[in-house]
Amino acid sequence: MGETELFAVIVLLSALALVAAIAANALGSRISIPAPALFLVVAAVVSTFFEDLGRISLIIDERIVTVALILILFDGGMHIGLKRFRSAAGSITWVGVVGTALTAAAIALAAHFLLGFSWQASLLLGAALSPTDPAVVFAVLGRREVEGRSGTILEGESGFNDPVGIALLGVLLAAGTGFDAVVGGVGEFLLEMVVGIAVGLVGGLALSWLQRRVRLPNAALYPLRSVAFAALVYGVATLAQGSGYLAVFLAGILVGDDRGPFQLEVRRFTNGLSSLAEIIAFTVLGLSVSLTDVIQPQVLLPGLAIAALLILVIRPLLVGVLLLPIRLGWGERGFVLFAGLKGAVPILLGILIRDADVPGAQTIASIIFVVVIVSVVLQGGLVPQLARWFKVPMREQEQQPFVAGLRFSEDPRDLKSFVVSAGSKADGATLADLSLGEHGWISLIRRNGAAVPLRGDTPLEPGDEVLAYAEPDLDAAGLFTEPDRT
Repeated sequence: MGETELFAVIVLLSALALVAAIAANALGSRISIPAPALFLVVAAVVSTFFEDLGRISLIIDERIVTVALILILFDGGMHIGLKRFRSAAGSITWVGVVGTALTAAAIALAAHFLLGFSWQASLLLGAALSPTDPAVVFAVLGRREVEGRSGTILEGESGFNDPVGIALLGVLLAAGTGFDAVVGGVGEFLLEMVVGIAVGLVGGLALSWLQRRVRLPNAALYPLRSVAFAALVYGVATLAQGSGYLAVFLAGILVGDDRGPFQLEVRRFTNGLSSLAEIIAFTVLGLSVSLTDVIQPQVLLPGLAIAALLILVIRPLLVGVLLLPIRLGWGERGFVLFAGLKGAVPILLGILIRDADVPGAQTIASIIFVVVIVSVVLQGGLVPQLARWFKVPMREQEQQPFVAGLRFSEDPRDLKSFVVSAGSKADGATLADLSLGEHGWISLIRRNGAAVPLRGDTPLEPGDEVLAYAEPDLDAAGLFTEPDRT
């Protein structure tokens, strides 16, 4: 077989693998198991029987997953947006930083005193398993809209605590063993957080300015500019000794609500890249694990024990205490506590531990894999049921494959989209009764995925999506949003 034919075979097999991975997303939604779990398990099984596939160097694995996380975090930040983030910024920061540190400490203590691991192994396990994972959380919640602040806190925490967990593990690997490692690395950890925040804020503001002010000759260049800028933000923050992951996440939040040109195309492009990055990341991570190592009693039993403690004791108790001063209903609290999923980042941290060649590194990485599998399959599959148990309103976001609209050369700032909330002034009101000012009007109503005829006697219902033009000095959002009764 010649070089051309060999390359064609590689392209063919890669394409078949990608098509199968995309099909797995549909399968995952049918069997209530998140697609990332399928990628992870299938890749691990394949690498067990075809050992050559699992011989990619740890450094290459790390770099591939790093690029994937840049795309996932940037898209996740854009999905949250500045408006949603502001509503829960303090809660996200509080839980993302303090909650991650407390979780790491609790896992380390449990691993040392209950399971007999050395302090070094226990601290590394705690740091690696402390963050929730944006790839899994965004994948599970991506097609579901969670009403209230619980969804925002859960998504924001998963993006914010990854940089915290990664920085914490880096400090432990660099500083050595024992509790002195944590104390000695506090300055380095704080530096990473501060620099990451600063670069993320500056980068996000700069990209926002570029999107609104600098026009490009081709519409296809706008999404490419955004993704390139995300990579630029990561590189600058990392070279400045900061957290590149945190910087990318914050930059995405700052540009998420922008009304710059071709923003819809930018969001679709980044969302598609994020989905592809998720597939690649979990496949690569699965290939890096051998199921032969995982099913060993000294790995499987501690992994299941840590997973049970983490899901049922550590996160509910410690993070639950942190949520007490936050204004949430008890059902929302329960949902946030039991829907904190582990995923790609803990396994990536396990790869970093193996790459550092610390004692027992293979066992630590395999235990992390067990905990992640339990979390993704069990918790991830139960997220819709958890929402029902805790009475947290959640609805599936149906695909809208057809679009009707007009393009403008200038931003139609006063033409905005709203969703009618139950109990709002618009709920039950007819178009004739709804006042949008002397020169305001409603141009489109979408109900259950279909257009509604516009007549003066057409009543609005909760869940209706409305495209309305309102006078600038009128708080149109207040007409469609349920008033805050707290």
